Amino acid sequence: DQHGARSQRSQEADKPHRRKGEKKHTCDECGKGFTVRAKLKQHQVIHTGERPFSCDLCGKSFSLKGSLKKHQLIHSGVKAYSCDQCGRAFTHSSHLQSHLVTHSGIKPYSCDQCGRAFTRSSHLQSHLVTHSGIKAYSCDQCGRAFTHSSSLQKHLVTHSGIKPYSCDQCGRAFTRSSHLQSHLVTHSGIKAYSCDQCGRAFTHSSSLQKHLLTHSGIKPYSCDQCGRAFTRSSHLQSHLVTHSGIKAYSCDQCGRAFTHSSSLQKHLVTHSGIKAYSCDECGMEFTLKASLKQHQVIHTGERPFSCDLCGKSFSLKGSLKKHQLIHSGVKVYSCDQCGRAFTRSSNLQSHLVTHSGIKAYSCDICGKTFSQRGNRNTHLRIHTRHDVYCCEQCGKYFTTDAHLQQHMFTHTEERPYQCDLCEKTFKAPHHLREHKQIHTRKRVYKCSY
Repeated sequence: DQHGARSQRSQEADKPHRRKGEKKHTCDECGKGFTVRAKLKQHQVIHTGERPFSCDLCGKSFSLKGSLKKHQLIHSGVKAYSCDQCGRAFTHSSHLQSHLVTHSGIKPYSCDQCGRAFTRSSHLQSHLVTHSGIKAYSCDQCGRAFTHSSSLQKHLVTHSGIKPYSCDQCGRAFTRSSHLQSHLVTHSGIKAYSCDQCGRAFTHSSSLQKHLLTHSGIKPYSCDQCGRAFTRSSHLQSHLVTHSGIKAYSCDQCGRAFTHSSSLQKHLVTHSGIKAYSCDECGMEFTLKASLKQHQVIHTGERPFSCDLCGKSFSLKGSLKKHQLIHSGVKVYSCDQCGRAFTRSSNLQSHLVTHSGIKAYSCDICGKTFSQRGNRNTHLRIHTRHDVYCCEQCGKYFTTDAHLQQHMFTHTEERPYQCDLCEKTFKAPHHLREHKQIHTRKRVYKCSY
């Protein structure tokens, strides 16, 4: 018996030694290894494409029963795992762990093309597809194309019109629960993500990451038609619509048309009369927060953007670009009624209102009416005495230095504006323009007697 026992032990010793946790079962399709054969069988289902387990509530199907159970937690509404830093809740512990990385600030995976960094390698790989330019998934209803199938599926919901998730505080509705959860953070007032460079704070980590690109100066997406560059592909796509000339969104109140729905929504606020944003310096009110920020620059006195041709400086980069069109000499937009030409279409549209005779904007202080809101707002500075220019000889106030300089000619005998056709001189440019209409016969008043 002892000899038989020793023989059995000897046979066991001759068998190959298997370490604990060894993955002896491998998948023939992808080569992934498993310690247990049952795990291998579960895995192989994903290669067959079979999804025998479906959700009774939404119809979504899964290849594994465990995946279905995890999914069903979403419908239960129970989110037992919450983030201590921002309060966001999750149905699974693994989702919370993935989310916590966003607060650590560690992003070891960066894109070589645009510098954008990610917390996970899978996110970087998904992002790299956006630079390839390949958009293999297109919408049958509107033709919009996407780089990822998941993005197309999310987009298709917008055409259904169904928004089952609504906010209890403001009534805004969403197509997905995740969008509602993300929106609810804006009501909390918590902005846990701040920019180290300018101090601006955001409610979401993704918003901070998008903002950081503006500081990098990298704009890898450029327009083939005008050369304008953008930090994100989505901004380029939105910009390209402006070149199409299509303005599908029009205002029911004034007929003005826009290329984007968001632009129309911003415009509609101007008709509401609500001006929720006011300037602490001069009390001027604005309908949009962005308009207030642009206005506040004029109080600082900073003018960092200067023209290379004439040296004139501006507080906003956009104002410099508009000014530079003057030097180009190109005025392709002309008025059919008086012949006056403009460098931009928007200037022509504003000018045409002066011919209509409609003056819809009035001054609350003196009752003077204006055809354009901007002119009324400029006029208000006369009453507030903010940012005005005063004539030392007669005490009259002007809203711009240029107007003051024109006025100064009234105190002298100078008449610097001369007509090319009859050599008659004038003290102000608008007097010269009115005079020229006699030569063009656009405004001729005939005596009725």
